[in-house]
Amino acid sequence: MLNTVVRLAISILSSLNGKKLFILIYHRVFDEPDYMYQGEADKKEFSWQMQLLARYFNVLPLSEALRLQAEGRLPSRAVAVTFDDGYADNLYNALPILKENRLTATFFIASGFLDGGRMWNDSIVEAIRAAEGETLDLSGLELGICEIGTPEQKERLARKLVGEAKYKNLSEREDFIAAVLAATGAKPDGDLMLTTAELLQLYHAGMEIGGHTVSHPILKTLSDAEALSEIATNKKILEEKLGTTLKVFAYPNGKIGIDFLPKHAELVKSLGYEGAVSTEWGVNSPRTDRWRLARFTPWDKKPYKFLLRMMSMYRQVKS
Repeated sequence: MLNTVVRLAISILSSLNGKKLFILIYHRVFDEPDYMYQGEADKKEFSWQMQLLARYFNVLPLSEALRLQAEGRLPSRAVAVTFDDGYADNLYNALPILKENRLTATFFIASGFLDGGRMWNDSIVEAIRAAEGETLDLSGLELGICEIGTPEQKERLARKLVGEAKYKNLSEREDFIAAVLAATGAKPDGDLMLTTAELLQLYHAGMEIGGHTVSHPILKTLSDAEALSEIATNKKILEEKLGTTLKVFAYPNGKIGIDFLPKHAELVKSLGYEGAVSTEWGVNSPRTDRWRLARFTPWDKKPYKFLLRMMSMYRQVKS
C-alpha cells in the first residue's frame, strides 16, 4: 500500500504549481518510544521519516531554502528540518540519521541551557515520572489529589503541569516547580542539553545553527529591553562560540499573539536575522511573512499516512 500511496502523493505534489516550503519541527529523538513525551520521535521513527524525505523531497538548510524562495528558485517539494532548544540527543541520535541520509537540518539553540542546563519543563516531566504510588497530593498547588498509577495518568498530569507553569513569570515558575519536586520527592539529575563542545560537533558536521533566546522565555511577558537582551545576547554568544553569523531564529513556544508579538519580529529583523519561525501550523508560500514562518510535523505513525499528511498540508496553502 505504501508504494501506491507514495506514487499518488508524489504525483499530486509534483503537479502542483508554486514553490512552497515545508518546515518540520522536532525537539528530541529518543532511543526508544517514551510514554512521557508522546509527541517526540524515537530513532526508529525519525529514521524512516528522514528516509522518506531524502527519497521524495528536497531537504535544505532553512536559510538556504529562504534564499532560494526569495530568488524564485526553490525546488519543488522543498523541506527544512528544524530542531528547537538544543538537546544532547540531537547530536547522538538525530545527527547520525541525518548524515546517513545526507541531509542537513537547522538547530535552534537556547544558549542559557548549554553546559549543564535542563529545560524547566523537563524537570516537571521527570519529577512526575519518578513519583511513586497511585496518587500525588498537589493540594499546595490547588490541584488536589492527582492519579498517577498508570503511564497514561503520569503523562497527562505532566502535560497539565507544564501548561500551568508555562505562562508564569520566572519567580512564580520556579516556586511552582519547587512545589512539584517537593510533592514528588524527586530530584531529577542528569544533563539533557548540549555542551558547547557537542554544539561545535553538530556545527562542524555541517548542520545549521539558529538562535532561540538565552533562557527560552515567553517574549510577550517581557519588557522590550528584556526581550531585546534575550534575543541579542543569545545571538552574540552563539556566534562567538561558533565563529559564524546566525541567519535564522525561532520564537520560544512560537504562537503569534500568545507568545510573541509583531514588535518581537521587528527586534529579530533589526539584529540581522534573515527569517524567523513560529509554531503556527502550515506550509510556507512565497507570500508568507518570513518573520513568522509556519512549521508542522506529521504526527502519523505510518509512512503512508505521513506522506498523505504532507500532501494535504501542501494543497491547503495558496502559491
